[in-house]
Parts: sequence; C-alpha cells; structure tokens
Amino acid sequence: MVNLTRPAAGCLHDYQLTPADLVTLQSADILVVNGAGLEAFLDKALRQAPRARVIQASAGIPLLNGNPHVWVSPTLVIRQVENIAAGLARYDPARAGLYRAQAARYTAQVQALRDRMRRALQNLPARDIITLHEAFPYFAQEFGLRVVAVIEREPGSAPDARALAETIDTVKRLQVPAVFVEPQYPARAAETIARESGARLGALDPVVSGPLTADAYLRAMAKNLAELQRVLK
Repeated sequence: MVNLTRPAAGCLHDYQLTPADLVTLQSADILVVNGAGLEAFLDKALRQAPRARVIQASAGIPLLNGNPHVWVSPTLVIRQVENIAAGLARYDPARAGLYRAQAARYTAQVQALRDRMRRALQNLPARDIITLHEAFPYFAQEFGLRVVAVIEREPGSAPDARALAETIDTVKRLQVPAVFVEPQYPARAAETIARESGARLGALDPVVSGPLTADAYLRAMAKNLAELQRVLK
C-alpha cells in the first residue's frame, strides 16, 4: 500500500501531483479515494493510468451542501470502510474474506469510540462552536454540536479585517464558548478572535494528515473528544 499524497499535505482541495506521484499512479492496480469531489486533481491524471481501478470511499453517502469531509463523522467512516472493503473484495476476490474480516474488526473499534464520544458529549453545557474551515459539519451532526461560523472559507486564506470583526461579533452575540484551530494550519486568526471575544481556544483535528498507522484515526478522534470536554465545560 502506498499513500499517493504526502502525509503532511493537509486538505487535498488544492493538491498538485508531483512527477513522482504520477509514476506511482501509473503503476497502481487499485486506487482508493475519498471521492465527493475532494480529489479533483486526479481527474486528468487518471486518464494516463488506465489500469488503475478506483474505489470511491464516499460512494452512496449523502452530502451536506456538497461538503466532502464525510470521514470526520465516525458513523460515516464506518460506511467508508465498508465501501473500501467491498471494492477490494470485488477487484481481488481471492482475498475477499480477509478484507471483510479486517473491515469488521476496525469498524467495531470505530463504533466503540463513537459510542463513547456520544455518551461523553451528550450533556455538554454548551454546543455552539467556531471552526477554522468547513471540515466539521458531519462531526457536528454526529455529536449534536452547532457550527455557527467558520474563520476561513478556504483553508489557508486568512480572513480580512471585516470578516474577522464579524466573527468576533458572532462569538460575543451568541456567547460562543470556544474557537477551534486545526493542527494543519496557522492559528493566528483564531487566536485573535479568541482574545478579542473572550472565548476559549481549542484544537480540532479534521484528520487530513498524520502518521500512517492503523490507529491514527482513533487516536485523533479521542484527542478531539478530550479537547471538546476541556473547552466546552
């Protein structure tokens, strides 16, 4: 298994394939993508990789306003794992049982974490949050939170003074207790909003980068739970 994009690349909206990426893609038998329009940079490249069979992890998942960040919801991650296992079984039937068994083991772990998060977050005294960008609508839906504003409409594009002032006003008017940064992006705008509004500053990981380990998603979500409990208390 090879990760086509660098683990530290962050969100893939504007990713540019390197020559090495193209070589890797051309030799691939199976390519697993999130889908839902996230990897638009692959459209042209896939025409040069006719042997690669594509598995769309988000196939069949209803989107919220076209947002592709479905994996930030543990319930939808389970759907994605099932889609991936079914695709691998279809293209490699000799090992279909192995793929399904591994998927079942992993989804059991995700379910356990999701249920623990639901129990821990169900009685939070506050549920309104400000996030850095549009990565958390499925997460908020999963856990009964409300994203009342985002700081950056496009990742990495700092808000202008007017947008910053509007977000500060929103935090004050709605008494939003917390503003969240993301570990992949600069925190300066969020720090300003928190300082000027009196809101707490936290960090939520959309899990778009990190170590390539089997428990990386579980660890990131457990850390997100701890942050929510810390700043929404």
